[in-house]
Amino acid sequence: MAKTEDELRRLAKQPGWQLDTGEGASHLGTLEEVAKIAHARRARGERPGIVRQIENAVELEMLDLEQLWRAIGLPV
Repeated sequence: MAKTEDELRRLAKQPGWQLDTGEGASHLGTLEEVAKIAHARRARGERPGIVRQIENAVELEMLDLEQLWRAIGLPV
């Protein structure tokens, strides 16, 4: 995690973060977006949740996605 406020400010604008509320709800977005949701939850007296950085992202174009479907046995 960030060691300085400058690093936190830089990270705040980056996507790839998840807020897990532990109640089946999950929010994805920038660090700033999920931090604001956690803050609002705390202000309402709820448990803020856990903020995690999503470490791996996979982007598949339609052709790749169809190949994946075939590979796992889904009809195309």
